[in-house]
Amino acid sequence: MTNYLPNHLGSFMWHFLKPYRGIVILFILFALLAGFWGPFNSLLIKSFINTLAEKTSQDLSSLYWIAGLLVLNFIVFDNITWRTLGYLNYKYQAIIKNQIISQTFEYVLGGSTQFFQDNLSGRIADQITTLADNLEIILHRVSVDFLRGTSLLVVSFITAYFVNVLFFYILFLWFVAFASFSIWMSARLVQLSDDHASSESQLSGQLVDSLANQSNIRIFSRKIYEVKRMNTFFRLVQQAFQRKELFIVLLCCAQGGMIAVMMGLASITLIYLYGKGLVSIGDFALILGLSMELGHMMWYTMYQVDQFNQALGKARQSLNALVIPHDIKDKSNASQLVVTQGRIEFSKVKFHYQGGYSLFQNKSVTIEPGQKVGLVGYSGSGKSTFVNLILRLYEVVDGQILIDGQNLAEVTQESLRQAIAMIPQDPTLFHRSLMDNIRYGRTDATDEEVILASRKAHAHEFISLLPEGYKTLVGERGVKLSGGQRQRIAIARAILKNAPILMLDEATSQLDSITESNIQESLWDLMQGKTTLIVAHRLSTLLHMDRILVFDKGHIIEDGTHTELLNRGGLYKTLWDAQVGGFLPDQQNEKGE
Repeated sequence: MTNYLPNHLGSFMWHFLKPYRGIVILFILFALLAGFWGPFNSLLIKSFINTLAEKTSQDLSSLYWIAGLLVLNFIVFDNITWRTLGYLNYKYQAIIKNQIISQTFEYVLGGSTQFFQDNLSGRIADQITTLADNLEIILHRVSVDFLRGTSLLVVSFITAYFVNVLFFYILFLWFVAFASFSIWMSARLVQLSDDHASSESQLSGQLVDSLANQSNIRIFSRKIYEVKRMNTFFRLVQQAFQRKELFIVLLCCAQGGMIAVMMGLASITLIYLYGKGLVSIGDFALILGLSMELGHMMWYTMYQVDQFNQALGKARQSLNALVIPHDIKDKSNASQLVVTQGRIEFSKVKFHYQGGYSLFQNKSVTIEPGQKVGLVGYSGSGKSTFVNLILRLYEVVDGQILIDGQNLAEVTQESLRQAIAMIPQDPTLFHRSLMDNIRYGRTDATDEEVILASRKAHAHEFISLLPEGYKTLVGERGVKLSGGQRQRIAIARAILKNAPILMLDEATSQLDSITESNIQESLWDLMQGKTTLIVAHRLSTLLHMDRILVFDKGHIIEDGTHTELLNRGGLYKTLWDAQVGGFLPDQQNEKGE
């Protein structure tokens, strides 16, 4: 389980590279060797030219050795080096990238409910792939381009020093000036790259939001409105891109001027020293070759810096959005929940949402094993929060929630949720086959067990009428199915899971009366021997409950059977009298207040 990932970019990359540190060292070694080819080539050409100048046409045998060394230099420092880098890249790049995506995905799945409420799912998915793609670019630029450039620079300095110390000082001082200027300007470039990455991320989120709500766009005839609204974000991306690119153009102009100055100084110095007889014709070729090689390398490196900074900005944006501390973590010594009876106990529970909205204060209540308990109250009274706290989707501020005497804060979240089957009011499905969606309740179930659960949920009837049957893909979030069909799939999934604790959020609210009557029988069979909690929106659902808890503003103000609560004449009686068409009102009217 991936419960921790570093949230600093450097530490994050090392987290994935550390298991391959031997390969990383090998990669660094060959990337450094790749920088030797140019300077060594210039040295050999110097020897070639000096030999030609000094020897007669009858005494050129040593040139064959130099020619052989030129070929060997190419084979060792160019061909073999780059092919080795290519092989290592082929062997490990996809593996490391896959681990980045896999572990980040696993970490994100452990995020809080609030995290997924605050972030669009499409944007989260985009950020995971963006993070992996841009880390790939960063690692390639650092491991190949920058390391090769560093070795080329060092070898060139050493070579220039042994030709004439004056060339060393010229190249060294020029490099210091060039690097200082580039580093000074890179801070602004990084900021512009971050701004561009941020604008692209915002655009991606807005596109996902609009596409996810395409039905609303059609219903309200807002196509032109959405296009105009999206154009605002397009312009922001365009402006951020143009600011960045204009800065790069101006920066490259300045850097190009500095490279021209270096080439000019090297040429003038060569001419002067050659005139004094202090350098040979071969030295002339060597220094000019090194100067051009360095100029080309620095120009190319600065070009790569743009991509590097852009990748850095995008990776940092994605990392900051994805790798945030989990609100709910398993303790290091967390045990597996073992449900023997199904007793649920709230012991002096205190809870409030972020922002201070308080729902429970020293709440204590016990639900006995096998009890069927209805949860009733106005919207926002605390019913769903009560259920979510048992599921540990939120952490209590104080107190304990126990199942069979086991503190939920002391057990693993995985084992807790394995012990609970949940049927939501508005179930969502994966864009997978119906067979896969039902089997999600118990992934090792056979096809026959899936079909049996489907029959009990009265889903088999409509599934068998589909051309692809159980192989039918249901669309994003199950959009190809009606609300009632999705609800039947969710019920089949819960039947298949057969967990000792069952939670229903008005699980039959979207079914027609005939289908609901049939499914109620299956649900009652499913409830037998299980501790069951039902969040009710229709009070008729609660007539046969063992017990009803009435919620109001985070307090359980009434507790009893349907008949007992009616006779008390409290809030439950008010709700019963106020229900419209069998459904509870959303909130109190003025008279009720």
